[in-house]
Amino acid sequence: MKSKLHLLLACFVVAGLFSFSNLLPIEELAIDSPIPMADYKMKDVSGSQISLGEAKKEKGLLVIFSCNTCPYVKLSASRIKQYSDFCLANSIGCAIVNSNEAQRTEDDSFDEMVKYYQSQGLKCFYTVDEKSQLANAFGAGRTPQCFLFNAKGLLLYKGAIDDNVKDPAAVKVPYLKDALQALVKNETPKVRETKSIGCTIKRVE
Repeated sequence: MKSKLHLLLACFVVAGLFSFSNLLPIEELAIDSPIPMADYKMKDVSGSQISLGEAKKEKGLLVIFSCNTCPYVKLSASRIKQYSDFCLANSIGCAIVNSNEAQRTEDDSFDEMVKYYQSQGLKCFYTVDEKSQLANAFGAGRTPQCFLFNAKGLLLYKGAIDDNVKDPAAVKVPYLKDALQALVKNETPKVRETKSIGCTIKRVE
């Protein structure tokens, strides 16, 4: 009887530890880290499979964790379009990544992603991150959240697009723009890390 009780208690302890571990924050990718899971293939809105290693261009790579539905993404849509176009015009790869696995049968389905991509006039990659694997590897937690890598594939800047997600006209410090311009000049941006403000990535528990 005692052995059964001990076994039952052990099961509760393990289950409790597992549940607690799920609540722990994922560690965010550190500055100067290499591109995580660079060979991980994701389905692009074009229907092809693409990896971040393939998306990277001569000058570097911009990865933006985003989606179709987040109000903060919608407020940032024109800026995402502007900076993704800037990347492609300056030999910087750009991949927008949708990691909202919990909404894959809803507004963040592949079909809805295709519609969103077309409505925004985007030209960069827009990929499906199955089971939020890439978001987990990056430690990404919000949308939109940016990670800019240099020509060597090392993290140059991470965080917010700028200091005013709600009103582009009121922006005082355009963090991502400054980082992109520094990258083009082979320089290091003055600000390398900021806090992203947005919706949480909808992972499957």
